[in-house]
Amino acid sequence: MARRILVIGTGNKHKVTEIAPLLLETGLDLELKPASDYGAFDPDETGATLKENALIKADAALKLSREWSISDDTGLEVEALGGRPGIFAARYAGEGCSFDDNINKLLGELNGVPLEKRGAKFASVIALCRPGQAPLYFRGECKGFINIERRGTGGFGYDPIFTITALNKSFAELTTAEKNTVSHRSIAVKQCRAELERLM
Repeated sequence: MARRILVIGTGNKHKVTEIAPLLLETGLDLELKPASDYGAFDPDETGATLKENALIKADAALKLSREWSISDDTGLEVEALGGRPGIFAARYAGEGCSFDDNINKLLGELNGVPLEKRGAKFASVIALCRPGQAPLYFRGECKGFINIERRGTGGFGYDPIFTITALNKSFAELTTAEKNTVSHRSIAVKQCRAELERLM
């Protein structure tokens, strides 16, 4: 029986690096491919929720590849900012912005806000799309706070300023293996992996 191909619908290579070991650590017979292997992949994320945007990307990857496809959408909700940046976390500082641009904007908006009022939550939703089947969804959350300054050199995105309350470490201070035990994305991926094991 041919190995099952699973297409990951993202243009973010960091996400693929995080997702791949989590999906494969239990020996699932999967061949992971980025959607870009099948052609240009840049769907418009026009959804109003993480779930809608995850589906847009997973469905686009399915249509491009005709293979089982997954995609995640991640948001960062900061209490002091009324839940912003939310689903706009990746482009908070504007289209084409860098990770640093986003961090600088967020820290600027929180300037003067004390640590005890900087509570935040990361959430990830993964959509799994298969030909002729209804999509399936998996959600993970991780609670913490936004630090006053950057800590650590690992990770990507907001990792240097998002501190996990239980560990008192930023995501950027954790190894990939450590992050994969607690992160919002790892929780969602593990749920997805369990369902893939059942389906296969």
